[in-house]
Amino acid sequence: MILEDNPPAGSGRPDARFQARTARIAVIGLGYVGLPLALALCGAGFPTTGFDIDAGKTGQLNAGRSYIRQIADARIAAAVATGRFHATSDAGALDAADAVIICVPTPLTPQREPDLGFVVATARMIRDHLRPGQLIVLESTTYPGTTEEVVRPILEETGLKSGTDFFLAYSPEREDPGNAHFSTTSIPKVVGGDGDKARALASALYGQVVSNVIPVSSARVAEATKLTENIFRSVNIALVNELKVVFDRMNIDIWEVIEAAKSKPFGYMPFYPGPGLGGHCIPIDPFYLTWKAREYEISTRFIELAGEINTMMPRYVVDRLAEALDLRQGKSLSRARILLIGVAYKKNVDDCRESPGLRLMELLRARKAEVAFHDPHIPAIPITREHPDLAGLRSIEWSPGNLAAFDAALIVTDHDQIDYEMLAQFCPLIVDTRNAMRHVDRHADRIVKA
Repeated sequence: MILEDNPPAGSGRPDARFQARTARIAVIGLGYVGLPLALALCGAGFPTTGFDIDAGKTGQLNAGRSYIRQIADARIAAAVATGRFHATSDAGALDAADAVIICVPTPLTPQREPDLGFVVATARMIRDHLRPGQLIVLESTTYPGTTEEVVRPILEETGLKSGTDFFLAYSPEREDPGNAHFSTTSIPKVVGGDGDKARALASALYGQVVSNVIPVSSARVAEATKLTENIFRSVNIALVNELKVVFDRMNIDIWEVIEAAKSKPFGYMPFYPGPGLGGHCIPIDPFYLTWKAREYEISTRFIELAGEINTMMPRYVVDRLAEALDLRQGKSLSRARILLIGVAYKKNVDDCRESPGLRLMELLRARKAEVAFHDPHIPAIPITREHPDLAGLRSIEWSPGNLAAFDAALIVTDHDQIDYEMLAQFCPLIVDTRNAMRHVDRHADRIVKA
């Protein structure tokens, strides 16, 4: 049930400080979600404190420098110059906050179960500074029930009660890094609360910042909304990935099929295949629901099948690369030099979280190939929990000599900044998982789609 923006009778007026934009807001976790939100709050006129355990990040921000490519230094400097934005690693700053918004990671364990360690640690930190009247909002993607079953009990260890002494809500983040058409302020905000008053307060806060607030009946509905959005994408990507494998055996180009299918003005929405899923949402979020569903003795077979198909894609791509090397050059992977084009999880971003490119590098190394990468947005692979052995590898220089030194290039991420004409001119074999070479006519015989 989607509710009207006005709070129901008896729930009380939203706090006037939110409507007047005089309330102090704290945002915990200054990554790809928290930093844009903090800047949007500051831009709307709210005194905003950004909190992050990484003192290096907070120092950069206070000096007017950004560590996220999509956010310019000038935007950070302008926020600092207003006097309304300050970043800190001192949890004591939460004492002065009227609202605290949690934007911390929710990864999976190696067993693909929810890892709420960051949420729990953050809730305990807020607990130690909680005071009556505060609004606490969780934005991190998670399974239905987290706000009420995990966060609320920790906060109520203070003796304060949710809905009476403090107010607790959930509003899922909907950031899409690199999307030039939608930003934090233009994306509608779904809001669910632990009670009517919490929902009204959170709606009043976000209503000053974003173009449209969508109140729903509970935090659980809001949590389920976020998962539904990402599961929808995961399932449809799995479908076209499976169709790609089938149509390839039939010598049919899946990309041409999709272009033709999307000419239908109703009943079809295009999704595109790739080398595997990446990012902080799609590879992770569906498993939050499958894990929670087991508590209710429900098997989410459809979602898990989609996960299996998408997880299989890196191995499929490596097999196609090996086949192309064998048929075209008479060379095995174990004797080949392979250049990965792009290790970011999506085009035109500097984020390689859960990127299939990292998995592909490991699979190629396991088959004794010599592997390097070029990514105009990622100069070096950062430390990751899943791929520690790849940390520190640096992007090679883009030059004719370097391209010609490899037996094959594997296009993982279709960045706009890549010169695909030069790639086709100097690299003897290109395995394209993104249809990035579709406009390249010269040396088309060197291109294999995978």
